[in-house]
Amino acid sequence: MKNKVSMLKYVVVCLCLSILGCKSKEEQQPEVKKEIKTLPKERPNIIFMMSDDHAYQAISAYSDHLIQTPNIDRIADEGILFTNACVSNSICAPSRATILTGKHTHIHGKVDNVFPFDESQMTFPQLLQEAGYQTAMFGKLHFGNNPKGIDEFKILPGQGQYYNPDFNTNDGKITVEGYVTDIIMDMTLDWLQNRRDENKPFMLFSMQKAPHREWLPAPRHFKEYTKKTFVEPETLFDDYEGRGTAAKTAEMNLLEHMNWAGDSKLYPEMMAELGIPDKSGWDLEAFEREVGRMNPEQRAVWDSVYRPMMEEFKENYPNMNETELMKWRYQRYMQDYLGCIASVDENVGRLLDYLDETGLDENTIIVYTSDQGFYLGEHGWFDKRFVYDESFKTPLLIKWPNVITPGTTNTEMVQNLDFAQTILEAAHVVPPSDMQGESLIPLLLGNDEAWTRDAVYYHYYEYPGIHMVKRHYAIITQEYKLAHFYYDVDEWELYDRKKDPNEMTNVINDPAYADVVVKLKKQLADLRAHYGDSSELDQEILQKYLEAKNNPDIETVPLH
Repeated sequence: MKNKVSMLKYVVVCLCLSILGCKSKEEQQPEVKKEIKTLPKERPNIIFMMSDDHAYQAISAYSDHLIQTPNIDRIADEGILFTNACVSNSICAPSRATILTGKHTHIHGKVDNVFPFDESQMTFPQLLQEAGYQTAMFGKLHFGNNPKGIDEFKILPGQGQYYNPDFNTNDGKITVEGYVTDIIMDMTLDWLQNRRDENKPFMLFSMQKAPHREWLPAPRHFKEYTKKTFVEPETLFDDYEGRGTAAKTAEMNLLEHMNWAGDSKLYPEMMAELGIPDKSGWDLEAFEREVGRMNPEQRAVWDSVYRPMMEEFKENYPNMNETELMKWRYQRYMQDYLGCIASVDENVGRLLDYLDETGLDENTIIVYTSDQGFYLGEHGWFDKRFVYDESFKTPLLIKWPNVITPGTTNTEMVQNLDFAQTILEAAHVVPPSDMQGESLIPLLLGNDEAWTRDAVYYHYYEYPGIHMVKRHYAIITQEYKLAHFYYDVDEWELYDRKKDPNEMTNVINDPAYADVVVKLKKQLADLRAHYGDSSELDQEILQKYLEAKNNPDIETVPLH
């Protein structure tokens, strides 16, 4: 009997060990090794496509709740999508200067839309040109009329216009009939077809104005997009209860601060009839500047769609409450903003198709990005400037056949600061030692372990100014965001990016995060020192800004 019991125990033990062994094998399946590519010896062509204020949440590769962008998505499907790409200063001209120089804004001088760019700064197109690249730029640069290192250019003066725009060129100013997004891609394709030197690699910038304010779609999209209804963001009616002074005092609310004529496209005479004032002082001018630039044929198509819509609004307005008005303004905003993006996506498709058909795609890096993010009604806002995610994060999609593994997604903290070094390394050009970014080449090759950065630095300066977003600097990791708002306040904000993705609750004073605050403040101080920023420089830049604001000879508004 004893032997039988012992034998039974032995069998049970063996069975248990067998089961545990099987489970262990299942849990310890060998990881599939990610293939790490090597940098090709042949120098690639590079096409850098950038739109203005294109929110990542308005690209279906990131989120399809607002719009489908099948052509932009092709770049991600055939390349890499960065989900934590961001900017160092969320405002147009400073971002562009950072992209060209690979330096933070306090180094290249273009800290906002008032301060001038330091013309002594070296830009990466200059270095590519010196290395034998043919260079061209078409579209919106936003500062300067003679970009350094560019062989041929046609660039919009300032913000440019959506209809029948002017361009500054190597040979002087021209005006082109048509819709700006189509025109910029026409110029891009014309250069590729007719003036590209086939004996040289090229660096080509195709820089769209759209979807920048005042959001005028192409005529072919009027009817479709003005009839669409879009899902409202869950934070559309945010009361900013969990945030600091900066969020509560910013002037970018859809109902309170968006222009009625220039932005929502209410005809100026209807504003007068309804007793709606021009609060900004340039609302009516914006309408005339954009809609008034249309030729008679374009204007007739516009009026056939927009006038009946506005007549209906005029009739309903006296009986609408604030909630209804906010909802109406959100839909109007999305209809025009996303209508602009529809044209951008179509034109990206035109370029991708041409490259595929000609075989040029085989040795061409294609980048699609924006100069920063944008609020699409989240927190009740439009515009950008804040370090909060919708403004701070930017789309970044890169395709490089036979180098980037198709369909790759990357979560590392990459920044517009990195673009210059990345492009230079791809082209086998040694970057200057004073560039401050980090080349993305290891991430493009699949060698994520070689990436060294775990935090990025952000600094916004343009205050007091349009939208009244307070000055602040910040450190951001994948887990946390610590920001210091300064000048007329002294407030710190901390957000847990994992637990609170909508950034609704500032946990700076939560005891549970005390150790995080200490650690991040130390890291932030180190980052500021590393990038050559300081409290003394903050005050120096502030004083120069205030002096410029009080100088009637310096134009300060509204470059937005």
